Amino acid sequence: MAERKPFLLRLDPETFAALQRWAADDLRSMNGQAEFLLRRALQDAGRLPTAKKVVESGPKPEAAPPSG
Repeated sequence: MAERKPFLLRLDPETFAALQRWAADDLRSMNGQAEFLLRRALQDAGRLPTAKKVVESGPKPEAAPPSG
């Protein structure tokens, strides 16, 4: 498994409570939920290196046959 980096995150109580409820609904830990949401946001923004590799190394569109 890849090494994990410890990271301190300070949240206001309202955000913390909402994240805690969401994590419980999804049967995840708080840490797992925060990581899940951050990864999804990075993927959506095209900023996760693995997501970028998939796009760059994915199948290339085939050229349309010449018309005429």
